[in-house]
Amino acid sequence: MSRDQNAGRIHSVGIDSSTFERVEEFKYLGTTLTNQNSIAKEIKSRLRSGNACYHSMQNLLFSRLLSKNLKIKIYRTIILLVVFYGCETWSLTLREEKKLRVFENMVLRRIFGPRRDEVTGDWRRLHKEELNDLYSSPNIVRVIKSRRMRWAGHVARMGEERGVYRLLVGKPEGKRPLGRPRHRWVDNIRVDLQEVGCGYMDWIGLAQDRDRWRRLVSAVMNLRVP
Repeated sequence: MSRDQNAGRIHSVGIDSSTFERVEEFKYLGTTLTNQNSIAKEIKSRLRSGNACYHSMQNLLFSRLLSKNLKIKIYRTIILLVVFYGCETWSLTLREEKKLRVFENMVLRRIFGPRRDEVTGDWRRLHKEELNDLYSSPNIVRVIKSRRMRWAGHVARMGEERGVYRLLVGKPEGKRPLGRPRHRWVDNIRVDLQEVGCGYMDWIGLAQDRDRWRRLVSAVMNLRVP
């Protein structure tokens, strides 16, 4: 992984007696991995799949025979699960969070429909604040944060012999490149804990208490933010 687009483009990687072609990106277990370790393409791919799922169900979301509560259940149990695939490993930036909220607002506007303006009498689409009031469930970003924290707790409680745990606590050799550092996965965990007043604590030690960690996961998900 390198910020240099041309780094190692023509070289292969040798592991034991096997040789692997070096590529810019590839899919592994349905997740897009890039040579720059960027999650942007993966989120774009998941939103594209969620969009396709949404359009395939527009007849149901349009139907007047179904209640709004049932349409919300369809959204949460079918469409959202397509978007959430692998979200526990995402390191979100504000840009990605905005894209996710835009997608969710698009679906919610289809579910709740337009609203008639009391002054002009014209129909208009619902504003974000109105959607937040109508949609009583945690928004898409809060759910992703909670799923990521839940997974972080599982990893933190693994033994040292587990490869996933060693990757979590391991320190790679070398120095981080100059310039603004990338937002790492563990940075997201610390920010999420800071939102609920636990950002100063050792989160790996905190996760050993399952009950307390479960309450923190719930607090992160249900936190009401603009």
